[in-house]
Amino acid sequence: MTWLVEQLGILSKIFFYLIQVVHWTILISVLAYVLAMILGLVFGVARISRNRTIRTLAGTYINVLRGVPLLVLIFFFYFGLGKVVNMDRFVAGVLAVGVCYGAYMAEIFRSGIEAIDYGQHEAAMSLGMTRWQTLRHIILPQSFRIVVAPAANEFIACLKDSSLVSIIGLRELTRAGREYTSQYFLDFHTWLVVGAIYLIMTLTLTRLVKRLEKKFAIHGYGASRNDH
Repeated sequence: MTWLVEQLGILSKIFFYLIQVVHWTILISVLAYVLAMILGLVFGVARISRNRTIRTLAGTYINVLRGVPLLVLIFFFYFGLGKVVNMDRFVAGVLAVGVCYGAYMAEIFRSGIEAIDYGQHEAAMSLGMTRWQTLRHIILPQSFRIVVAPAANEFIACLKDSSLVSIIGLRELTRAGREYTSQYFLDFHTWLVVGAIYLIMTLTLTRLVKRLEKKFAIHGYGASRNDH
């Protein structure tokens, strides 16, 4: 019993130490995700452009960024590009994660747009709407409802992968865990608590994603433009 109380005391002490830096993990994840959403929407729309050059550029961005490990991108943005333009490590970390996830978000947005029945494009065009007006007023609002669940899941992945920015010295949850283990040599306890905090955050977000999925569910979509 005494041993158990002692262990719980150690775990709670580590928890209250680490919880102080969780906001940095959340901040990095949120900023990177906002950037990924913007890039994803731009390149997702560009991917289905009628202009071959724009379509090729978008495809290149998506394929290259999806093919390069996030850790390599973090090194590139901080030690490579960061040294050239004197970039702060926080900015470099956010940019690396955001640019990487932008490629995945682009494919999510592209698939969401293409899931809308192509007849709606034709109907809008027949009413005199331009391609941009059709996209903005008819297609994108429906696409957002379709992609809300996979897009939210990407945020969960982004939150977990944000731990990689600790490699360039950003003090977030994982970095704080490394500092604690190097100071007190409590590896087992520390990484148990770090894992538990990440698990709590991801399980909370998973429940939120399920609620969003139910709220924004659309029944009856999915007809391909190839059906026409």
